[in-house]
Amino acid sequence: MDYLLLIVEARGDRESRGEDEGRALYDEMTRFGDDLAARGKLLASRSLRPDKHGVRLRQRDGKPALRDGPFAESKEMVGGFFLIDCADREEAMAIAGQCPAARFATVEVRECAPCYVG
Repeated sequence: MDYLLLIVEARGDRESRGEDEGRALYDEMTRFGDDLAARGKLLASRSLRPDKHGVRLRQRDGKPALRDGPFAESKEMVGGFFLIDCADREEAMAIAGQCPAARFATVEVRECAPCYVG
């Protein structure tokens, strides 16, 4: 089964870190991803720019409506993800518990499924 580990960070945390600390955390997350890949668990991973750099698109009445980020009145943003292949939810939770981001952010575990599955 595929699971998505969403890294949910507090807005502004990245800006509050110095470059050296940010690079050290990024390197640690990269090593975590490399370890998952070596174990045959990693399907994909990416770090995302803060949501202030994003845009949302909706179509209404056949016309696109664009909205620049940040997108919600929220104190958090999705900062990245790991898409992993696991035997079950318990394995996905165990891997999430090993993620370095759990120390400075929240790691949300979501099972992948078709949109018609409730």
